[in-house]
Amino acid sequence: METLLFYIQLGFDHVTDINGLDHFYFIIALCLPFGWKQWKRLLWWVTLFTLGHSLSLIGNYYVGFRFSSYWIELLIPITIGLSCLPVLLNFQPNRNAFSSALTFFFGLIHGLGFGRYFAMMVNGDEAALSLFSFAIGVELAQLLIVLGVVVIHTIAMRNPKVLVVWQRGAAFAIFLLAVAMLVERI
Repeated sequence: METLLFYIQLGFDHVTDINGLDHFYFIIALCLPFGWKQWKRLLWWVTLFTLGHSLSLIGNYYVGFRFSSYWIELLIPITIGLSCLPVLLNFQPNRNAFSSALTFFFGLIHGLGFGRYFAMMVNGDEAALSLFSFAIGVELAQLLIVLGVVVIHTIAMRNPKVLVVWQRGAAFAIFLLAVAMLVERI
């Protein structure tokens, strides 16, 4: 039980850590165009992101996936910036199978960024439980972020101008943060 709780907390902290807000930014950008009516869709995408992230960790731990950390660290802010584009370019994303696959792929990339560190932490005897618990923590934190974005979206919907300012302002801020992360990592 101690391992379960430790890794759930670690997964939660991984998403909400002030020194590594890539998940936080990505999930906000993903959710910006959507409100309560799309909660099932958002749940699906957040879960796909977590699955991709988890598969990267599993692949790194059990199979020894090795990718250039330089390129992964560059791809992470790129995925965040790309997630802002639907709002910044003023089009409602047609979230179909392609969009779901893209969200899953972005999860894989984000997981690769954390994989080596995570592999060093995991105790071999409890690896499966650790990976599963970590994924639960990641998912819980991401769902909390979704809830916050959807609540703000719902409040902003009362005034269409406020909604546009909220969505585009948040997307622009996240886009600038992603560009800053990219430049810092080059």
